[in-house]
Amino acid sequence: MKKNEEGLGLGKITLFAIGATLASGAFSLSGDFAASGAYPLAVLIGWGISGLGMLTLTLCFFRLSVIKPELTSGLYSYAKAGFGHYIGFNSAWGFWLSALLGNLSFITLFFASLGNFFSIFGNGTNLISVILGSVMVWAFGILVLRGVNEAIAINTVVVIAKVIPIAVMIIAIIYAGAFDPDTFTANLTGEGSGLSLMEQVRSTVYTTVWVFIGIEGAVVISGRAKSTSVAGKATILAFISLFVLYVIISVLSMGVMTTEELAALGNPPMAFVLQSVVGPWGSILVNVGVIISVGGALFTYTILCVDSIYAPAMQHCFPASFTKQNKNGAPVSGVLITTLVTQFFLIIIYFNDATYQVIYSISTSAIMVPYTLSAFYCLKLTFSEKKHGRGLLVWIYSLLGSAYGIWMLYAGGINHLLISALLYAPGTILYVKARREQGGSIFPSAADKTAFAVVALMAAASVYLLITGYISI
Repeated sequence: MKKNEEGLGLGKITLFAIGATLASGAFSLSGDFAASGAYPLAVLIGWGISGLGMLTLTLCFFRLSVIKPELTSGLYSYAKAGFGHYIGFNSAWGFWLSALLGNLSFITLFFASLGNFFSIFGNGTNLISVILGSVMVWAFGILVLRGVNEAIAINTVVVIAKVIPIAVMIIAIIYAGAFDPDTFTANLTGEGSGLSLMEQVRSTVYTTVWVFIGIEGAVVISGRAKSTSVAGKATILAFISLFVLYVIISVLSMGVMTTEELAALGNPPMAFVLQSVVGPWGSILVNVGVIISVGGALFTYTILCVDSIYAPAMQHCFPASFTKQNKNGAPVSGVLITTLVTQFFLIIIYFNDATYQVIYSISTSAIMVPYTLSAFYCLKLTFSEKKHGRGLLVWIYSLLGSAYGIWMLYAGGINHLLISALLYAPGTILYVKARREQGGSIFPSAADKTAFAVVALMAAASVYLLITGYISI
């Protein structure tokens, strides 16, 4: 087991994983479920699938961190070791894109929440929001340049600040007796909604995956932990804590308002739910909580973005220039490219008036492939490596984690897969540059060549279908 006596301990890594995961999604859960057409029974089934699926994925991450401690770059290392250079690169690229797009959605919700107090910010995508969002992005980049370990220490305080309004919401609903079983069961199956139960369950996938993005954060920064085992344990502890919290929020909200009422709420929905229970101050508290939470998430995701470029670059996945560090040990190039690309997308958002929900759906699409590849690698090792032990539990979570990966891709729909290919394809330029620096074959294996052909064809099909109007973002 790899040890680093000066590394981060279980507490800080666990809080980092929670901080990387607990963000805007917790404040919009029920509203987003309802807006997508999911009624209470579908939401419960969706959580059941997601809970089991994400737990098995988490166990896969934990197992891989223990039996492959040398793979300190998380999802990139697993995909590369299991399936080749180009597939590994796409896992790293997809993770980075997901974290970056997550930052964009946070910025949108941050200023939308401010817009509930100050109309000048509108829905969070107008000019003043984009300008101030840009200032935040560059400010966080500068903060990370002071040192990643220092930034992670600050994250502990931010996590505590996020939990307070959520805890108040839960306590207020229970104490006030606002949860009404009749409201919860009024239309349990969504009869008359026009969507079958399966369609409703499928519609929950983006919300349930979105709120768990970042759960692998402890594995991604496992190289900074005291040991890889510590990183794995932190990931499991973070998952259990968050799953219980998310289910409680969802169930309580659906007992306060009907699905139709929740679907009509603005951002963030939790503010309006709490307002209906305790009055205007409840809305103010949640909006303030969102502002703090999203601010902290921007900070944490900036760290994830930087590490998800730097660590793979150290293994020659990205061009060598991405490994450059300053005197504080912070990856200068990683911070710079993350900040510049985020700035570019902020401008795109302004001209397209993209919503928080649209952006996080694309972010979720980008992470599904790296998650699935990690589960497949765990399953591959379960089949091939006897020395690490292959008990019944290992077989179960390896198989279920892989099955959940397939479910995510299926439930997400072909449209989002095609659009994701548009995000993956440009990364090939950096991949080719990195391979040329190493003097190796660009696509050394048949799997690499096949993966490139699939990405290129899907990207081309996506462009055609977008132009012809058959699909839309």
